[in-house]
Amino acid sequence: MIQREIQSVIEKQLFKGKVIILYGPRRVGKTTLSKLLVDKELNSRYINCELLENKSALETTNSSALKSFLGNYRLIVLDEAQQIGDIGRVLKILSDTFPEMQIVATGSSSFELGNRLAEPLTGRSREYLLYPFSMTELLNIKDRIKVNADLEAILRFGLYPEVYGKPEHEAIEELSQISSNYLYKDILQFELIKRPNLLLNLLNALALQIGSEVSLNELSRMLGETVPTIQRYIELLEKAFVIFRLRSYSRNLRKEIAKGQKIYFYDLGIRNALIRNFNPLNLRNDTGGLWENFCIVERMKFNMNQRRFVNSWFWRTYDQKEVDYIEEESGKLKAFEFKIKSAGNFKAMKEFQKNYPEATFMTVTRENYWEFLV
Repeated sequence: MIQREIQSVIEKQLFKGKVIILYGPRRVGKTTLSKLLVDKELNSRYINCELLENKSALETTNSSALKSFLGNYRLIVLDEAQQIGDIGRVLKILSDTFPEMQIVATGSSSFELGNRLAEPLTGRSREYLLYPFSMTELLNIKDRIKVNADLEAILRFGLYPEVYGKPEHEAIEELSQISSNYLYKDILQFELIKRPNLLLNLLNALALQIGSEVSLNELSRMLGETVPTIQRYIELLEKAFVIFRLRSYSRNLRKEIAKGQKIYFYDLGIRNALIRNFNPLNLRNDTGGLWENFCIVERMKFNMNQRRFVNSWFWRTYDQKEVDYIEEESGKLKAFEFKIKSAGNFKAMKEFQKNYPEATFMTVTRENYWEFLV
C-alpha cells in the first residue's frame, strides 16, 4: 500500500477540537485513508453515509438521538458525508455538544459538502484535499530510477490508485469506468444538470486545450451555448475536482494579458480517457501540454501535502511571450518553464526578468523535474 502524505498531516490535527473534512474526487482513496485512521484508533467507528439506515439516523438535529446512534467512540468517520441532509448543522451540533468526540467527514465534491459547511463550521473545522497519487508518494515503494521508468505510463494513464501499475488494457478499462460512471455523478445528481451532453462536449474541448489559454467566447461559439452557462459548467467541474484553473499574472504592465486563464486536469489518465487517446508519447502531438499539466498538478500536490500556501499563475504578453507557471510565496516570485525535451523559452525569460528582476527562473525538463517536485 502506498502511504498517503496527507495522512500524517491529518493525524497531527486529530483531537484538537476541530472537525476534519477530507475532500477529493471519487476513487482517489478517501475511504481507504479514513479506514486507516479508524484502524489506528482502538475506540473508533466507520460509518458509510451512503447506506440508507445510516443516512436516516444522522439526518436529525437532536443531539441525544445523534449520540445514541454514534455511541461513545472517541473517533467517528462519516464517509460520503454529503449524503446527509443539512450536514453542516449536524456537524456543528456534534462539534459543540460532544467536543471529546473527533469527527472526520469525507466528501467527493466541494460544492456538495463545502458550500453547506462554510457557515455552520466557521472556525470549527480543518479541511484537506486528497488527490490521486503524487510522484513523491510513489517514492514510498520505489526509488527514483524505477519511478522515472514509469513516467511515460503516468503521462498516458495518470495516477488514480486503481489505475497506477496496472497493465495497459486494465488501466484503460478502469479509466473508462471512472470517466463514464463516476466523473459526473455528483454534478448530475446534486446540481440537476439538464444537459449532460454539453458537460461532456465541454470536457472534450477543454481536454484538447491543455497548455493553451482558454477563451470562454470561443467555447461558447464552439458549443453553441451562452458564456454564462459555459462559465457555470466550468465552475461545477472545478468543484467536482475534475479540472482546475490557472489565472494570468499581471501588475498591469502595458504588454501583459491581465485576464487570461488556462485549464488543467487533476489527472491525465482521465483527460486522455475523455479524448480516447492513450497513444505512446512518440505518436502524440500533445506531449508538450501533457508535460505542462503533469508538472503543474504535481507541484500542486506537493504544495498541498507540505502545507505550502502559495499563489500561482501563468504569464503572457500580447506579443506571445509566455512563462508557463509562476509562484509567489512570502512576496518572492519563482517562474518556471516546462519543456519535456528542449531548453526553455529564452525570449520569454528575458522579457519576464526584465519586468520582474527579483524573480528566479527554472526550466523544468525530464532530466531535472525532481528538483521542481521536491
